[in-house]
Amino acid sequence: MLKTLSIWNFALIEHVQIDFDKGLNILTGETGAGKSILLGALGMVIGRRTNIDAIRSGCEFMRVEAVFTLDNNLVKDFLTKYNILVEDVEDDDLIITRQININGKNSVQINNCHTTMAILRQLGELLVDIHGQHANQALLKPIKQLSLIDMYDGDAIQKQKEAYLEKYYQWLQIKQKLADSKINTQEMAQRLDMLKWQINEIENAKLTLDEDEKLESEIKVLANAEKISLLTQDAYKLLYEGENGKFAILSSLSQVRKDLENLAQYDENMAKVHQILDEAYFQIQDSADEIRSYGESIDYNPQKLDMMQSRLNDIDKLKRKYGNTIEEILNYLAKAKEELTYIENYDDNLAKLEQELSLLAKDVSQEALILHELRQKSAKALEMAIMKELASLSMADAKLVIKLELNDDFTENGADDIEILFSANLGEDLKSLAKIVSGGELSRIALALKTITAKKDDIDLMVFDEVDTGVGGKTAQMMAEKIARIALYRQVICITHLPQIAAMADAHFYISKETKNNKTFTTIDEINYDAKLAEIARMSSGIDLTQASLENAEEMLTNARKRKELLHFDE
Repeated sequence: MLKTLSIWNFALIEHVQIDFDKGLNILTGETGAGKSILLGALGMVIGRRTNIDAIRSGCEFMRVEAVFTLDNNLVKDFLTKYNILVEDVEDDDLIITRQININGKNSVQINNCHTTMAILRQLGELLVDIHGQHANQALLKPIKQLSLIDMYDGDAIQKQKEAYLEKYYQWLQIKQKLADSKINTQEMAQRLDMLKWQINEIENAKLTLDEDEKLESEIKVLANAEKISLLTQDAYKLLYEGENGKFAILSSLSQVRKDLENLAQYDENMAKVHQILDEAYFQIQDSADEIRSYGESIDYNPQKLDMMQSRLNDIDKLKRKYGNTIEEILNYLAKAKEELTYIENYDDNLAKLEQELSLLAKDVSQEALILHELRQKSAKALEMAIMKELASLSMADAKLVIKLELNDDFTENGADDIEILFSANLGEDLKSLAKIVSGGELSRIALALKTITAKKDDIDLMVFDEVDTGVGGKTAQMMAEKIARIALYRQVICITHLPQIAAMADAHFYISKETKNNKTFTTIDEINYDAKLAEIARMSSGIDLTQASLENAEEMLTNARKRKELLHFDE
């Protein structure tokens, strides 16, 4: 539910904070006071389009902040999906802030996380359901009509939709695969030739794993053969001959060995040193031999070097075409062979896909038929419930028929075409709802539907924007009771001109307009019993308050309280 709505610099509002009740919240005020401004602000904070012209004159920005209680699992799942709230948020508030600057820049935060308008709009649809003269047009959309039928049934249709969707997505996948396979014959032939050429090119190369790395290593040695030969000769010469015939390392080290051997005769402590030096001598001697052998093994062969470089160039060309490594090239080869086999067996594969699609279509059709039959039962029950509610809204002669027909086109919603037919008066033919219903009639149908589905609706806040236009007398009273009934299950915010509806309020807010220092301000205040009494008297009489109008208002509030008690008892 919506706990608090705070508004800054929106139209005539400088700053207001409204703390809403969990039940029926009524907003009233004189025409032009700014009731539509409040709805505009609420629409802004749930992602609806808002023009910068709504920024209060002389201000640089407008901002709206809404605080919701977070007890809706659908909302929690949505927030988790977008990493806005990840852990347990059962006791937390959901805080949404949107600011629009004079330059048009939008800033959206959800629980202090910056996010996009697209995410805000999706979240808004889960939080608030706004009904008004224009919002009710959603009732005319087939997708909305089907969802009402599905919701009214409950679990049976939902389970069947899941069974249908399982087969539908399988069918859709094969259908797409078949479409992708039905490529142009010329393109197929060209692709066939290309694959054969590519396979031949790679296979002729006779690649082996890590061959390129080995070649690079060998080329590095051969390219530097002369330098390597000189270095090994110098190293060997220093070890055995020394520089200019002097100070040969191994010869000097041999003399040191002899000296230490003699020293060990006089001092046993030198025996260990002699042993270490002895081992080192032989290791260096072995190393010298290896250096000489390595140097002698280097055979500078320009032809061999050219062959290796040519081979490496060939491998690099293949890399540029088929992958960054030999492994990737060989993987490409395997996939190319697989595709070649598929194309060569194209006709057989196509026939198999067509057969599979045909079998799946039968499965989908069967599931769609079961879904259709369940919807027909639900539609019939919903028809009766709507007409019962319409009768209590002074439309006793109204007739409504939900027409469902099964077609051959599969969608995510099944294969049902839906049309709602309506007649408001006796003797009139049933016609499409979209063609004949007036705004007032559509509002009453919408209210009837909301009364019926209030218990099952997942959206916690419903907003009714002057759905009572053109209604009075007994119908007004019945409409008031229906809105109050919805408020037993959902938080309701209702802008109204009818005293019968206002009298049902759990919380009553008065919207007024005043002028100070040549500036106009809209204020919104929750009013106490005495102020509520006066406001209902004003709404009823439309004239200056009299004792009679106040007594009438008091009686209306007393009756409203009794009716609400009965509603609780009935439920």
